[in-house]
Amino acid sequence: MRTDTSAPPDPLETLGLTPGQTTLYNTVLRLHRATCAELADATDRSPEALRRELTSLVRLGVVDEQGGEYLARHPAAALGHLVAERLDRLAAESRRIDTVLGSIRGFIHQYDAGLDYQTGQFAVDLVGGADELYDSVIGMAVQAPPLEMLSAVPDSRTVSDFAHRYADQWIAAQRTGLLSSRTIIPVHTLEIPGLRDRLDQFERAGAQVRTLDVVPSWFLVAGGDAAGMPAQWGGTLAENAYNFHLVRAAIVVAALRSLFEELWTRAAPLPWTHRGDGVARVLRLAAQGVSDEMIARQLGLSVRTVRSRFADAMAELGAQSRFQAGVEAARRGWLV
Repeated sequence: MRTDTSAPPDPLETLGLTPGQTTLYNTVLRLHRATCAELADATDRSPEALRRELTSLVRLGVVDEQGGEYLARHPAAALGHLVAERLDRLAAESRRIDTVLGSIRGFIHQYDAGLDYQTGQFAVDLVGGADELYDSVIGMAVQAPPLEMLSAVPDSRTVSDFAHRYADQWIAAQRTGLLSSRTIIPVHTLEIPGLRDRLDQFERAGAQVRTLDVVPSWFLVAGGDAAGMPAQWGGTLAENAYNFHLVRAAIVVAALRSLFEELWTRAAPLPWTHRGDGVARVLRLAAQGVSDEMIARQLGLSVRTVRSRFADAMAELGAQSRFQAGVEAARRGWLV
């Protein structure tokens, strides 16, 4: 039977010390307190070479220097410091690995896009009519639940049709886990009668809805494999909103997903779902020219709380001043 006679690894080398540093550290431990010259005598090395290694041991936190003498730190503290640093490095490395793993999806999209380009073929289905559009989405959701659905809607007619004809179907799909929806609509469509109630139900089911002043075109992204593009890009699409191409090409899906995420970062939450009514009440009174002290008295708050709510509002609205916060709050419908 073969016996492994190799020596076990030095624990200090495992923690990053060189053999020379390990030898010097053990010498400092034995002497407990010594000058560079005394350590040079003990190790039979030149003071110049030792001074560089002593400096590195001090930097590593295992040796202290006081008045030209080097003192051994307690081994528990010294090794604990080295272990903590090693764990920090491992954690940082783990985060970098997670980042790399998270980017794999993007590389796969590029690979698929290249494959589409080389073959020159990908599936495109022409879909016409609102019923077929909504049925297509639900059909894809049934095949691969929960289907991540990203949709941008630019015109009042499509939003109104959703509210009055198709909302129940999508709310049920969202509530039962078939869909995971994020939707962007124009802010002016919030005036459509009955829409607020339907959007409230949609969000309570787990969907997310945001608004923009202008949505550039109708489009959707269904999971990672399919995207819906209108027959005519841009405009209000009053006549063409329901005539669209369902494209199964990685490059198209990735491009529309990137566009949606860019629009999503610019979009605002629904005005009635922002952070608490207290902030809106403060902004309403401030818009009327009421001072901080008067706002505090009217709302039964301290002046400090009023100013804190102003700070919260400015942060949430991305405003640099109270005036800008008031303008943005009005645009989002907070002051209604």
